[in-house]
Amino acid sequence: MIDAAEDQHSNLLIIISDEHRKDAMGCMGHPIVKTPNLDSLAARGTLFLNAYTPSPMCVPTRASIACGDYVHNIGYWDSATPYDGKRRSWMRHLRDQGVDVTSIGKLHFRSNQDDNGFTRELLPMHVVGGVGWAVGLLREDPPAYDAAAELAGDVGVGPSSYTDYDLDITQKAVDWLQDKDRRDTPWAAFVSLVSPHYPLTCPEHYFDLYDPAEVDLPVGYGTRRRPDHRELQNIARFFDYDRYFDEQKMRQAKAAYYGLTSFMDNCVGRILQALRDSGQQDNTTVLYVSDHGDMMGDQGFWTKQVMYEQSAGVPMIAAGPGFPAGRRVTTGTSLIDIAATAVDVSGVAGDAISAALPGVSLRDIAADRDDPDRTIFSEYHDGGSTTGTFMVRWQTWKYVHYVGHPPQLFDLSHDPNELRDLAPDRDKDPHIQAALQEGAARLRQICDPEAVNTQCFADQQRRIAELGGKDACLNAYAFNHTPTPSEQDDLRQGAPL
Repeated sequence: MIDAAEDQHSNLLIIISDEHRKDAMGCMGHPIVKTPNLDSLAARGTLFLNAYTPSPMCVPTRASIACGDYVHNIGYWDSATPYDGKRRSWMRHLRDQGVDVTSIGKLHFRSNQDDNGFTRELLPMHVVGGVGWAVGLLREDPPAYDAAAELAGDVGVGPSSYTDYDLDITQKAVDWLQDKDRRDTPWAAFVSLVSPHYPLTCPEHYFDLYDPAEVDLPVGYGTRRRPDHRELQNIARFFDYDRYFDEQKMRQAKAAYYGLTSFMDNCVGRILQALRDSGQQDNTTVLYVSDHGDMMGDQGFWTKQVMYEQSAGVPMIAAGPGFPAGRRVTTGTSLIDIAATAVDVSGVAGDAISAALPGVSLRDIAADRDDPDRTIFSEYHDGGSTTGTFMVRWQTWKYVHYVGHPPQLFDLSHDPNELRDLAPDRDKDPHIQAALQEGAARLRQICDPEAVNTQCFADQQRRIAELGGKDACLNAYAFNHTPTPSEQDDLRQGAPL
């Protein structure tokens, strides 16, 4: 039941975008990107500077958000093992205690035929055919990924099915917030936009905000040398986007990405204006996040899948009761903290779900002193990878563990672009050796990476068999980005996209 002490309890509006790298906001100091609505939200609330995804891939991350737990604990490993409602979600926990929990937009779960925990799902986007992207399961002998050429091929000006879908999601959210029924019962809303996720096709008005000739060049662009770590080379070979981008195409792509970010910011602004117009801003906690970032050519990588800041880091802003205005938090945070936050701000009894989960309420973190020692964790077990990748972040350090390969170590205070892997210098510097040992110890407090890797591959082999084997994974479930709900309807009816 709802707690009687309601002075700090509120409705909850989560706005989540897709593939928004955390530095691409004015409030994060970006010199080019225009995000006035997100900047305004940060000014009246709290900005979390060191927020991360539990996995730099859409489907496993969204399962982790729902469950409030690490990917290896819930077993939704990859883009062909989507959340199916079997593991209790924070949404169901709130709904069972009288909170109206509504989703609007992209979910990337298995199906709306599952009980995902929502009171209702409006305009839901789920994975294709209830299966998802099965090519990514073929990790022991990754096939050629011919669709990589589409990323550069789609760069341009104009509408896309995704921006059209985002406009529909935005209008549906505006209408939902302004419905008088919202004032009669406590509510939580999960509004999920797709932009700035590729295709990098941007409406003209927003593309024109950015001159391709003036965009910032990717990190390491002058050398064009990818990291020499063997597993990163495996991922780069599979997601071979970079070879399709000459400098002109790269500049157009970055202008389009920034334009899509500003387009998304405008959608956020419309939703927040509807909240204000409805008279509910003062008793609503607003949380803005994205599911992961985008490399945008940095170090030769595009999209996500790697543990660099631009991919594994996420934007995170919270405003509302209990969140200090103008606060900039350096404590590490994670998208798995959303579950504990939802229980906290909604005022429902939380012991049954919160005690067993690793997340912490973001409101508690915002109200406390910064804690640089908190360990933040991410992992990757999806397409292009030949082994499990595990990241831990604490203080100024980032340790990345690859099962069967040497680790990486970065000191982000001196090397924010992660251009110098310190791990090969372990024998030359006792401080590096100590940091590597500390990173490995912190990782093993969370999981046994070798055991997790073994379990993941076994589960994925079973999943491949369920789907009809390797050929079925290659041919029956191949696509580059998930079709919108209307496009999926066309596919089911046999119409070409």
